[in-house]
Amino acid sequence: MKLRLLSSDEKLAEIKRLYYQTTQQTIQVDLAKALELLKSMATDEERERAAVYMDGLSQMRSDWARSNKRHASRGRRGKRF
Repeated sequence: MKLRLLSSDEKLAEIKRLYYQTTQQTIQVDLAKALELLKSMATDEERERAAVYMDGLSQMRSDWARSNKRHASRGRRGKRF
């Protein structure tokens, strides 16, 4: 099986797809994939085109992590004796 290298536009399209399809359960894996694609881009101009999606993925991860901590602490407070 021959592997084909992705073009810059294909890498951007994959990062964009990850951005729109990520979920709270897949954000860590999706962000890691997007980061690898970003690092493989050859020029700053290419990376700049992906920056908005990378920022969005990072923000989602932060928001969901904060939400998970908040829910976890509520569960512990209710079990005090």
